[in-house]
Amino acid sequence: MAQTRRPAASPRRADAERNTAAIIDAARVAFGRGEAPAMNEIARAAGVGRVTLYAHFSSREELLAAVLDRVFAEAGLALESARPGSGPADAALERVVRTSWASLDGCRRIRGAALALLGPEHLHERHDAVGARVEGLLDRGRAEGVFRSDLPRDWLVTVFFAVLHAAADEVDGGRLEPGRAADHLAASVLALVRTPPPAGAAGEGPTAGV
Repeated sequence: MAQTRRPAASPRRADAERNTAAIIDAARVAFGRGEAPAMNEIARAAGVGRVTLYAHFSSREELLAAVLDRVFAEAGLALESARPGSGPADAALERVVRTSWASLDGCRRIRGAALALLGPEHLHERHDAVGARVEGLLDRGRAEGVFRSDLPRDWLVTVFFAVLHAAADEVDGGRLEPGRAADHLAASVLALVRTPPPAGAAGEGPTAGV
């Protein structure tokens, strides 16, 4: 039986897709420099006219949202490459933390622009897909007995993102070296989510070592 072929995209549609990609590329570079670019600047950088730009994106905010769509899609693919479902849960979480930081570090200034132009709630909504993977990993770690169950899982996910964003703020403020951020993050997140030692365990308490 002959297979049905999908019709090829029309030249006009192919041009529109290329223009959209070029516009998002140009906007990503501009926002990634920490700028608040005007739409005509983005149009020039993308090699399109203002009419073409506004035919695709009616505002700078809408364009920035499209940039975020791409950034978070790439972050999701990177997170999958960290193999969150493989190996011991604590080792998997360390890989996820390091991969998440690499993704965030590459777009820290885009995050700043999004906070300023779109607001924190917009970013919070984008965390859902990544958060679902972290939730699954925390559940697995709890089943293995390596992650704490005395705190709500949703709170631990919130802490995960809060620590990542705190690291970005510290790097932006010059208080943390970018090259050390991943190590600090991995140690901090694992310390927060690991099952605490039993009360009275050796080395615990204010009199330990006295």
